[in-house]
Amino acid sequence: MKKLVTEKQPTPVHIKFAVLATDIVPLTYRDGELCVRLIKVDRPPYFNGVPGLPGGLLTPKETAEEAAKRHLLNRAFINPEEVFLEQLYTFSAVNRYPRGRVVSVAYLALMPWSSLSSDAKTDTDESWWCPVSKIPKLAYDHDEVIKVAIERLRSKITYTSLVMKLLPTEFVFSELENCFEAILGHGIDKRNFRKKIIKLGLLKKLDRVSRGNKWRPANLYCFASKTIKNLEIL
Repeated sequence: MKKLVTEKQPTPVHIKFAVLATDIVPLTYRDGELCVRLIKVDRPPYFNGVPGLPGGLLTPKETAEEAAKRHLLNRAFINPEEVFLEQLYTFSAVNRYPRGRVVSVAYLALMPWSSLSSDAKTDTDESWWCPVSKIPKLAYDHDEVIKVAIERLRSKITYTSLVMKLLPTEFVFSELENCFEAILGHGIDKRNFRKKIIKLGLLKKLDRVSRGNKWRPANLYCFASKTIKNLEIL
């Protein structure tokens, strides 16, 4: 029998790969506004102290989620163990990063303002909170990343209880209404909204009131379950 000869494939001399990074969109609800945590990006000559999202490259020994948590802590001063973190989208446009080929795995990070540390609440030249309605032009493709994040959030609060990740443990009903409006970017029919929420059994009415209300004491509520559930809200 004739012996088959396997052709040896030539070894490539130069192999170039894309670099993997992660970007995080940290969102919170504060004083009636949906806010995002931004950082200063210094990458001359491309970006000289312009706003951007926290993030950076992955090390060889960490996952994308581990890298997202590391950058969230080191660049935005937010404790990753106290946030809801969800993979958002993979941004892989060829020219998204001016210094070379970088693919980014983006994450959505949600947290109540009340759960943040003083460092995370503080605005500095390096990191600060910005209302999503006033976001300036950002570095890289971060404008697109935030757009996708907000669209995802707006969609998910209509059919899940995800909004709980932006509210404190206890709140008055108007805070829930205002949070929905801040996320959606428009008003809601509050009468029908209240009826729907009560019918769904989404909240538990507590036996105490909030006395910080501007007009009069208001009943306090909490979510009936800490688990995010699928249900038609809007």
